[in-house]
Amino acid sequence: MNQTENVLLGVSGGIAAYKACAITSKLVQRGYDVKVIMTEGATEFVSPLTFQALSRNPVYTDAFDEKNPEKIAHIDLADWADVTILAPATAHLLGRIANGLADDMLTTTLLATTSPVYIAPAMNVHMYDHPAVKANLQTLDSYGYHFIEPGDGYLACGYVGKGRLEEPERIIDVVEEHKTKRQYQPLSGKRVLVTAGPTIESIDAVRYFTNHSSGKMGYAIAESARDLGASVTLVSGPVTLEKPHGITVKDVTTAEEMYNTVLNDYDEQDIVVKAAAVADYKPVEQVENKMKKQSGPLSIEMKRTRDILQALGERKTKQYLVGFAAETDEPLVYGRDKMARKHLDAIVVNDISRDEQGFKTDTNAVDVLTAQERHETIPLQSKEAVAKQLWSILLEEM
Repeated sequence: MNQTENVLLGVSGGIAAYKACAITSKLVQRGYDVKVIMTEGATEFVSPLTFQALSRNPVYTDAFDEKNPEKIAHIDLADWADVTILAPATAHLLGRIANGLADDMLTTTLLATTSPVYIAPAMNVHMYDHPAVKANLQTLDSYGYHFIEPGDGYLACGYVGKGRLEEPERIIDVVEEHKTKRQYQPLSGKRVLVTAGPTIESIDAVRYFTNHSSGKMGYAIAESARDLGASVTLVSGPVTLEKPHGITVKDVTTAEEMYNTVLNDYDEQDIVVKAAAVADYKPVEQVENKMKKQSGPLSIEMKRTRDILQALGERKTKQYLVGFAAETDEPLVYGRDKMARKHLDAIVVNDISRDEQGFKTDTNAVDVLTAQERHETIPLQSKEAVAKQLWSILLEEM
C-alpha cells in the first residue's frame, strides 16, 4: 500500500473512543498521514490534545474554527482524504449521516468527501439490533459506505454481545485489504452491461409465465465487474435482491422490455454478459381482466419472443459478448452450438440438473467455453466466487 496515503479519522462520542487513539498511533507507525475530526461527545472521553500528539497534526472539533483563512476547513479535509474511517461510529452518528445531516465538523466533512468511507460501529448490543439502527446501516450501505462489523464480547455497559468496536489492528487491516483490491482494477474505463433474473409474460390480470431464476448469479457478476473498476449497467428482471451500490440498475419485466433496454445501450458497451433467463415464448393474447375458471382444459397459444442474444451477436462491432446456457442434457454440446449460432465470444454453461447449482441456489458450478476453444471448469462454490473466477478467465481471453 502507498505509505503516504492520507487517512481522515472521525471519532464520535462513545466509550470506545479510547481505541481510536490506538488506531491513530498504529496508522502513523505504518507510514500514513492522519488527521482527526472529533465530535463534541468524543471530546468528553478523550482530549483532542491526545490525538494531536499521536497524529502530529491539528485536530478538528468545530466547523466554525477555520484554522487557515485561505481554506474552508471541511472542504479542504474532504478533498485531502484518500480514505475516511469512522471509529467508533455511534448510533447517533449513524443516524445523522444516514439522513444527510451536516450539523458539525465531522458530518459536514462526510457530505463533502469523495473518498471511500469505512464505518466501524460501536454500541450496546440492543442498540445495534434496533430497527432504526439497522435501517440506517442499510441506507449507508446503499450510499456505498463500507462496514467493519463490531465484535462479540464484554461491553462497557456490562452486557456481553455484539457491539464492541473491532480491534484497531483489524480495522486497519480491513482498510488495507480493500485498498489492495481497489488498486487492481483491470476493467477501469470499460463499460460493462449485465442482464440478470427472469422475465415475466402475463396471461391475464392475475396469471403469468416465468422461470425459477433468482438473479443471484447475474448480480454477482455485475458487482464483481464493478469491483474490478468497470462502469456497470445491470438490466434486471423482477427479483427480490437489493440493488447493488455503484451500479446503474434498469428494471424490466418482460422479454420485450429487456430486448429494447439492452439493444438501446448496446453500442456504447465494451463487454456484455447476458446472464438473464429470458422467456422464449409469450402468450399470443394477453387478457386485460382475470380469465374465469372453465370446466374443461385450457389452451394458451404461445409465440416466440425476440432473441436478445442473437440480436446482440448479429450487431456486434467492438463488444466482447458472453452468453449463458442453462441445460439439463448434454450441456457442453448445446453450449458450443449456442456459442457458434449466436456469434458469442464466450459462453457460461450451467448444468441445472445437478444439486446446489443453478436457479435459486447460493452456490454454482459452471463450464466456461470460449471462441478460442478454451474450456475452463469452475467448481461448486458461492456465486460470488464463481463470478470472480469467471472475470479472471474473461480478462485473460480479452
